[in-house]
Amino acid sequence: MTKTIDYFFGIGSPWSFIGLEPFAELAREHEATIRPFLIPLIEDNGAIYARNRPAARRAYWTTDLKRWAALRGKTLNFENRAALSDPTSAGFMIIAAIENGADWLPLTRALQEAFWGRGEDIGKAEVRRAIADAAGFDGATLDAQGQSDAVQAIWKANYKAAKQSGVFGLPTFRYENELYWGQDSLPFLERHLQGEMLVA
Repeated sequence: MTKTIDYFFGIGSPWSFIGLEPFAELAREHEATIRPFLIPLIEDNGAIYARNRPAARRAYWTTDLKRWAALRGKTLNFENRAALSDPTSAGFMIIAAIENGADWLPLTRALQEAFWGRGEDIGKAEVRRAIADAAGFDGATLDAQGQSDAVQAIWKANYKAAKQSGVFGLPTFRYENELYWGQDSLPFLERHLQGEMLVA
């Protein structure tokens, strides 16, 4: 039986960036299909953007991110973050790629690496288009398609589906209707894929 994992994530989530490679590898090992859902954080379900957290929690969040990044072999660039544009439009490009039947994972890697690894402003059309071109895609076409009513409808439908499923933070993985929040929950997802679902 084919295994399918619903993957709720966002380009603007550093945790999605850190966890993408190990998750993709886990899916490959178990011959599981990834069904991607690009979404923002869902505040109605309890998500809290880092900018809205108390200073002490933001400080620990940054430290924890750096620890996990080091463990995952990733580099995070925190310089000049406040000056960067909203990366949501880059996510629209990925939705467009998904709808075109393209391999969306390389594009996701490229955009996340640019945003989180190098601090590039992928909120700017010319920047994200150049990144997509370098990854082997037609950046201008994907970007234009990403602004279409069809893609915007998918974005809204993704949000609605995630909210109804109880998703709040990113990334979240859903397998056999069980939710696993955070890239640090991958060991639990792995056990579930192996047929052992840990329940408290």
